[in-house]
Amino acid sequence: MSEVLSQDEIDNLLKALNSGELDGDDLKENTDKPVKDYDFKRPAKFSKEHLRTLEIIFEHYGRLLSTNLPVYLRKPAQVTIMNSEALTFSEFTNSLPNPVVLGIINFLPLNGNIMIELATNLAFAMIDRMLGGAGEPLEKTRDFSEIELSIIEKVMVICIKLLRDPWRNVVDLNPVLERVETNPQFAQIIAPTEMISIVTLNLKIGEVEGLMNVCLPFFTLESIMDKLNTKFWFSTMQNTDEEDYQRYIADIIQHVDIPIKAVLGHSTIMVNEFVNLQVGDVIRLDSKVAEELNIYVGNIRKFTALPGEMNDSYAVRVTSIIEGEE
Repeated sequence: MSEVLSQDEIDNLLKALNSGELDGDDLKENTDKPVKDYDFKRPAKFSKEHLRTLEIIFEHYGRLLSTNLPVYLRKPAQVTIMNSEALTFSEFTNSLPNPVVLGIINFLPLNGNIMIELATNLAFAMIDRMLGGAGEPLEKTRDFSEIELSIIEKVMVICIKLLRDPWRNVVDLNPVLERVETNPQFAQIIAPTEMISIVTLNLKIGEVEGLMNVCLPFFTLESIMDKLNTKFWFSTMQNTDEEDYQRYIADIIQHVDIPIKAVLGHSTIMVNEFVNLQVGDVIRLDSKVAEELNIYVGNIRKFTALPGEMNDSYAVRVTSIIEGEE
């Protein structure tokens, strides 16, 4: 890269040229630029800006995987972005082992499919964990059985649903898992010479670590390539209506199930009395019949209420709201 001159240096050079101290011919340099061969087999369809934006999208996706996979696998999960690169589809498929776990995903509403490759050691560890094991991979890789593939499909569906939110600023996705292949020869979703971008994620589930490769063909992303830049990404995030976001969060919270209980009262008895309890025995509580009951949301006392019935069921009528947490 040529040296960048400051404004003072430029002014001094111009003065020297005007005064004759310097000859313009002495300053001429060879302006011939090296010619770079263009490889028509590997057209540069993904710029560094595109790859960087894809990394930002899948960083968000990695955080979602880290928080959602432990719910199903009951083991901690760590997901980090390794790198992103552009290459041909044949280069990607030729590097795949056999057997392999390849999820073919219809990237609706975009045209075409994408692929997610999951390391076999991670796949066997997930299967072992879902079946109640310790989550250990196999010592020697083998083909997957039909039952194991069915379990992997369920895990893939979980991972695919998480793709919607990270892509929301670019396109409103509705991805659908079409099938899971274990042989790379049966996963030819595009021509071998087509360009793709590969985003590599490192997954660590418990003590088992492996890679997840997301294959994104240019053919599939072509209609939204102008949106795959950081300027569009951050401007979209900043222009998001805060009120709409608050309503979105409120709507999610409203559908969350929370436990609520009405406590009639408390009592203390001896173990001998507890063992000899019979049908019809009366346990005396520390509250009056007409006294208000405490209503708990989770473990927090939030309301007081009076007991009653409604439609042949026991019920309570809220009499006061307790501010703060008690």
